[in-house]
Amino acid sequence: MCALKINFEQKGLDPVVLEKVTVGDSLLEVLLDAGIELHHNCGAVCACSTCHLYVKKGMEYLEALSDREEDFIDRAVSPRIESRLGCQCIIQEGAGEIEVTLPDQTQFLGE
Repeated sequence: MCALKINFEQKGLDPVVLEKVTVGDSLLEVLLDAGIELHHNCGAVCACSTCHLYVKKGMEYLEALSDREEDFIDRAVSPRIESRLGCQCIIQEGAGEIEVTLPDQTQFLGE
């Protein structure tokens, strides 16, 4: 088990720390299970970029970036070098502390 710190770009939301995160789950699954909304319009099959997030710490504890994921990150709003798709970030065995920042989710239609 590892810990996950979640920061938010959306105003009014304080950081959250999840102390026990299960190896083998994606960051998207972990966030949704904790009641933290991260859009995922394609149903978490790496066919859009709405579950885009920024990995600030612990990238080495996540499954490697695939070419397909990289293609969709290029389509995300405000991609950065630390951009990943939450549905593709599978937590690996031996993981330690991971820190992510979620983009403002109100930028998507329906909010």
